[in-house]
Amino acid sequence: VVEAYKQGLRPAVGYELNPWLLCLSNYRAWKAGYHGKVSFLKKDLWKVNLSDCYNVIVFLAPSVKPPLAAKLLAELPDEARVVAGRFPFPSWTPSSTLGRGLEQVWAYDMKEVRRAARSGAGGSPG
Repeated sequence: VVEAYKQGLRPAVGYELNPWLLCLSNYRAWKAGYHGKVSFLKKDLWKVNLSDCYNVIVFLAPSVKPPLAAKLLAELPDEARVVAGRFPFPSWTPSSTLGRGLEQVWAYDMKEVRRAARSGAGGSPG
């Protein structure tokens, strides 16, 4: 979230249910000098409406990617970009990638993901 803010993405908001991770995130933002500039909210990602989000960054296990892909396809606008860290969305074709190994990220443009889903090539929710 802090890095997203540094890159000019506003608002920069993170969602976390685990109170310890929420505290850690707020502490790290404060320590880095970003207190009050970024937000971490105790909310369930599955219950948050993402329809007004244009940049989504996720660091989640592969088992969570299929249901998350369905949620993102249903809620995000065509202009949205999704960046996945550590693990890609298995059935989506990335617009770009950066890094290697544990530092690799995959970027997906929702318009392209939807186009591929409609054509039956690499855009299914899984």
